[in-house]
Amino acid sequence: MYLWEGGPALVQTVDFFTPIVDDPYLYGQIAAANSLSDVYAMGGRPMTALAIAAFPKDGLDAAEIAAIFRGGYDKLAEAGTALLGGHTVQDTEIKFGYAVTGAVDPSRILTNAGALPGDALLLTKPIGTGVVGTAIKSGRAPDDLVERTAAWMRTLNRAASEAVSRVAGVHACTDVTGFGVIGHAMEVAIASGVSIQLRAEAVPQIEGVLPLVSRHRSAGMASNRAHFGGRVATPPGISRDLDDLLYDPQTSGGLLIPVSADDRADLERALAAANVPFWHIGEVLVRGQQPLLVV
Repeated sequence: MYLWEGGPALVQTVDFFTPIVDDPYLYGQIAAANSLSDVYAMGGRPMTALAIAAFPKDGLDAAEIAAIFRGGYDKLAEAGTALLGGHTVQDTEIKFGYAVTGAVDPSRILTNAGALPGDALLLTKPIGTGVVGTAIKSGRAPDDLVERTAAWMRTLNRAASEAVSRVAGVHACTDVTGFGVIGHAMEVAIASGVSIQLRAEAVPQIEGVLPLVSRHRSAGMASNRAHFGGRVATPPGISRDLDDLLYDPQTSGGLLIPVSADDRADLERALAAANVPFWHIGEVLVRGQQPLLVV
């Protein structure tokens, strides 16, 4: 963040990744939505973007490359974000994303710190994109599941962010991406000096994803468990597949929002009015022995 004297603060973020779906236009859309998400999570408004792309010298025709860029451009246009240019290099593996610049009110910047005991924890998208992406690579993802997952990933967090900005009792915010819901909730707990109680059964799942978990555990899921698992108190009764899904790395995931109990109804009304789905998945507690409790 850079604070201009007498004006809005400047925020910048960058993100890019390898293809998570087979359709090049859809890949471009998802990459753009994912790159914009960090700005939305801070309560900001993305203004400009620079494309970052890597393509192999052979094996990818010009029409496919054009479709990737067109998908990204169309999603940026939906967000009201101007594409100023970018940079492309040759690489053996496709990569695509954006560096995004946005503006945010310096008196209302949301970070992953600031959650308070008594806050409710809301989430605005279901989880499971990492499992589905892994299943796509092995050719085992049903078409209808891919369509549902892609629809969530290409959905901007813009409306959710605008709803959050209208509720004073939102104390923190983050988007759920590569660390999974466990990792990002853990980061909120540590940064805020609290504990978070996550209700596993309340965490929304993309319809049809749970049966795929046992055969499509990604490397990111394993690394998230290795990094965060030692500080998580998990009951013995939770199923292995559901427990793993909580560590699943997400692409273009939803916003994770701690909000005061007094203002929770206001936030839920604002989200509903903006046609943003939401789920109440846990509570913020006084800091205990473990920063994250799964029940």
